[in-house]
Amino acid sequence: MSEENNSSFEAETKKTANEFKESWNQVTTTRENKKVLAGVLGIFFGHIGIHKFILGYNKEGFIQILLTFITCGIAGIVGFIEGIIYLTKSDEVFYNTYQVGKRPWF
Repeated sequence: MSEENNSSFEAETKKTANEFKESWNQVTTTRENKKVLAGVLGIFFGHIGIHKFILGYNKEGFIQILLTFITCGIAGIVGFIEGIIYLTKSDEVFYNTYQVGKRPWF
């Protein structure tokens, strides 16, 4: 009886370990999350729209550069705020909102 419990425990342990290993591989290899990079660039270089280019929003990046130039830098606060928003969102929400859903502003 104890051998049967022991083998079922071993089988369950192996199954759980495989599930953990598979889920870890899926998270790291199936998609590239640019949250930290875009957030930090938004905070430090948001006035020139680099965070927009990193996320693939070229048109919005050029708009950010133009607005910053026209307002003598005041519109740079938009990039700063977006950087903070990016970093405060969870990885999953950020990925679904800005990389899958392609939401260009805030």
